[in-house]
Amino acid sequence: MSPARTRLLAAGVTLSAGTLLLAGCSGTSGTSSASKNSINYALPANFTPNWILPIGTAAHLNTNNISIANTLWEPLIAYDGSTGKIAWNKAGSIATAADFAADNKSVKITLGDRHWSDGKPITSSDVKFWFDLIKANKSQWAGYNPGKAPDNWTSFKTDDDRHFTITFDKAYNPQWMLANELSLINPLPQHAWDKAGSPKAAWTYLNNAAKNIGSYDKNALWKTISGPYAVKSFSTAGKVVLTANKKYDGGEKPGIPTVNLLPFTTADAEKNALRSGSVDYGYIEATDLDQKASFTGQGYEVKPWSGWAITYMPYNFNNPAMGAVFKQLYARQAVQRSIDQTSLAKVVFNGTAVPGYGPVPQAQTSDFVSQTQKDDPYPFSTSAAKSLLTSHGWTAQGGVMTCTSPGTGESQCGDGVAKGTKFQMQVLSQSGSTVTDNMMSAIQSSLAKTGIKFSIKTAPVNSVLSQTPPCTASQSICKWQLSFFGTAGSWYFNAFPTGDSLFQTKGGSNFGNYSDAAVDKLISASTTSSSTQAVQDYSAALAKDLPVIWLPEPVYQISVMKKGLGGFSQDSLANFHPAQWKWTS
Repeated sequence: MSPARTRLLAAGVTLSAGTLLLAGCSGTSGTSSASKNSINYALPANFTPNWILPIGTAAHLNTNNISIANTLWEPLIAYDGSTGKIAWNKAGSIATAADFAADNKSVKITLGDRHWSDGKPITSSDVKFWFDLIKANKSQWAGYNPGKAPDNWTSFKTDDDRHFTITFDKAYNPQWMLANELSLINPLPQHAWDKAGSPKAAWTYLNNAAKNIGSYDKNALWKTISGPYAVKSFSTAGKVVLTANKKYDGGEKPGIPTVNLLPFTTADAEKNALRSGSVDYGYIEATDLDQKASFTGQGYEVKPWSGWAITYMPYNFNNPAMGAVFKQLYARQAVQRSIDQTSLAKVVFNGTAVPGYGPVPQAQTSDFVSQTQKDDPYPFSTSAAKSLLTSHGWTAQGGVMTCTSPGTGESQCGDGVAKGTKFQMQVLSQSGSTVTDNMMSAIQSSLAKTGIKFSIKTAPVNSVLSQTPPCTASQSICKWQLSFFGTAGSWYFNAFPTGDSLFQTKGGSNFGNYSDAAVDKLISASTTSSSTQAVQDYSAALAKDLPVIWLPEPVYQISVMKKGLGGFSQDSLANFHPAQWKWTS
């Protein structure tokens, strides 16, 4: 699906509590919404919404941008966990039915009797406009994975204004196709947006317009909407104000007329805002659970928001300095065995996280996790980690493991690892979170016991994403070695936790350029077979092969909500749905 909200934060400046409250929240008066006509929702620390177009690109892919866009332009098929279970939420969808052919090689979609905010009907042409944009510009779309949508959608046939048929290149599991591919489609207002003459020109036109954040509340492009809310204001500093769309004719009528999405530079700033009563729906960190009573005493409820996610640090296998080391499985095993996930989950996350040993979420029970992943193939042991390195040609020099026996033999460092290479690596990590800072410090200490030097650099979430993209060794941007954007979980899945975006060769969000032909086949099998065994085989393979550093899976956030706010479930896919929020008392 996408990286989590903070899938995307660096060292924040330490300020006094009073200064943090002022600097941390932009554009808010510091007073509660008070009125039942509005709500103040706290965005994650150091997250600045920066994209309105309901088509993600790699630098803008995070769930908060997606949540805002889907509030303005409803998805064709809203497949989410907003009802308490992951399923098709028809009330928040443009489509009313998806009928698969008997051979599972095509699907006929029925649209509801819906209209754009300017009164024009929503038709098959609006879906075809999205389809053509993606087909012509797939390499720039963050949801693109070679061989998957739109490659496997061989034709789009308009039957009439409210019916169309998409044909596939082969038979697919209908539930996977519905949840993981058809749910990506957002009908777009062709009559208002298709002004450039061709899909490529239209893509350029729309993306250039979306880069101008300061115009979001003025540009006519963003005023033709289908969702329950419209943009009233969108500050470049991060505050977003949504107002109810009076022309909305869908099934999720907004219960609160005005929604204020508030930015904070740090979690401490957001907590101060909670304590002052200026936030109605916010969060605390795991380290603050011992203060729960102080929040409930102020009229809040504290509710953990569980996520269908995995957490990890991607290696950059194409990094010129360390890529050759990262490509050695024994080296990745040494790193993984140096991570004490049990202690991190218990101490750093205060018991609100569970260890994660592979590519399928483990915080929630499912049939997708293999026994291999459950059993933890690489249990914590710095002595075992050190032995892995010394048995492969590494020697401790000045406390840092150094390659002293280069070559490709069993007891040598491995292909491409030069003599004298030091096992030292740097992570670019998200800022603004005490939990993240504490976890990185703990990892740094345990890696040092193995003889691996681990340095930490931090940056705001959007900067982490933009500075750690998929790359080739010759590109200047390829100097990054490790990336972390997962205090709230690094990647949130759709209902089927397949790895086509993350770990398939050239996957759209395969940040570290991981590639393995056997894994590619397993991922493809998981999308076509209706058996969970295919996903379990994939789970087992990547638990062993370590394409990333697996880390504990935390809850998405520990929510702190004003009593009387209800009418919704916290979506385990990490999206928020303002139209469902209601003041019940």
